[in-house]
Amino acid sequence: MKLILIKLNLTEVLKIKSFLEKVRSPKKDIPPNKQIAETAGIILFGFALGVLQKWLDSTTANAFPSVIQQLDISNYFGRLAIWILLVTIISVYAKSPLRTAINTFFFFVSMLAGYYLYCNYILGFLPKTYMMIWIAISFASFFMAYICWYAKGEGVIAIFISSMIMGALLAQAINLNITQGVYVYHIMEVLTWIIGVILLRRNGPMSRFSTS
Repeated sequence: MKLILIKLNLTEVLKIKSFLEKVRSPKKDIPPNKQIAETAGIILFGFALGVLQKWLDSTTANAFPSVIQQLDISNYFGRLAIWILLVTIISVYAKSPLRTAINTFFFFVSMLAGYYLYCNYILGFLPKTYMMIWIAISFASFFMAYICWYAKGEGVIAIFISSMIMGALLAQAINLNITQGVYVYHIMEVLTWIIGVILLRRNGPMSRFSTS
């Protein structure tokens, strides 16, 4: 009986795998050294970005040029849109959903390491509550990134996922509540949304509805 259940479960897993590969097929011929180098680069970038983010947070606004102040760059990294975009970029250019999930997870972990090491050793404090929240987000990002990888694929599933990503970015950029009026929240979020649309654009009309 157990053997039958195992065979049934394996069959279902293979069916799901086959279905997902029709949405976007992973590339399996990437050399291990290239994969390691890619992940190492993402870790270094995440760490540097975490340090930069906290440095911007801890520096007074009038210390920056007027353009930086007007664009509100110092608070930009404290909002959600940029992190959705960065996960999208990692997803688009990764060769498989597993690579996307791994790279995204390490990106967030290294970013948090840079951010909170700067807090602890440079600024002399450590906000443990916020740190635990972001650690939880890092673990959740592993699974979210896995799904996001299929946004650049073909068919209805890919269109649905990419639409959800673009919708989330748009919600960060523009208020679409008719009763309150349509207005822009932040210009940087509008630029972020535009970049997201470019990244997730369809290659042609046939790719919108293809399931093969």
